[in-house]
Amino acid sequence: MKILLTNDDGIHAPGIVALHAALEGLGEVTTVAPATVQSAAGHGITFHQPLMCRHLRVNSTMEGWAVDGRPADCTKVALRSLWEELHGEGTRPDVTISGMNVGANVGINVIYSGTVAAAVESAFLGVPAIAVSLHIGEGPKTRFDRGAWIARQAIDRVLERPLEPHAVINMNIPRTERDDAPMPPIRVVPMNTAPGVDTYEKRTSPSGQIYYWPKGNGMEFAHTAEGTDVEALWDPAVTVMPLSFDLTDHARMQDWRERLA
Repeated sequence: MKILLTNDDGIHAPGIVALHAALEGLGEVTTVAPATVQSAAGHGITFHQPLMCRHLRVNSTMEGWAVDGRPADCTKVALRSLWEELHGEGTRPDVTISGMNVGANVGINVIYSGTVAAAVESAFLGVPAIAVSLHIGEGPKTRFDRGAWIARQAIDRVLERPLEPHAVINMNIPRTERDDAPMPPIRVVPMNTAPGVDTYEKRTSPSGQIYYWPKGNGMEFAHTAEGTDVEALWDPAVTVMPLSFDLTDHARMQDWRERLA
């Protein structure tokens, strides 16, 4: 199996380093990731600037390509150009894995997430993808290696059957603060659609200019619907959510046809 590995926290982030190590034995991994942190970049792409790309060694066992762009840029560059240069004309990865993100991507955060965007871009271009995020919080140190180990077990389950070319899975790993953390259950869940309750603190700069400082941790929502990804992650469980890049509201298509007839 040939794997494209990317993320939104940057090629040096602890999550992608841990996940790269955990994927050993699954297949040949090619890493193409942002050169700098691109958290919450969403699905933005670059049109009017060059995407500088350089090969580098991250550690003794991991190397890859750092792209001066957003997460979706990395996927596009990899699948449209770089992959064939590295592996031969007409070749493509079997799967793209995006992550492991430092922080959960559940609820409305799925829309903001650069981790998810990189995976969705891959699926859009015909290579199935899995976005992987690790829930972190205050308290004991996050065990990225153990979280990546749990992610690998869940990825293996997902890949027991071949994914369709345009399939994309959003996976979240619960808080992992012990080196011997057990494997949580895996649940297939829908997205919690409540808005976040994050607010802004109004401040004044030394020069007298008004600005607003974001407040909140991104994991507080107006409400949590039963059976959704937010509830399952807190349970705790590994959450698996199939996504679609088709944003059409098909259920309301006929209503709009009748309105505008």
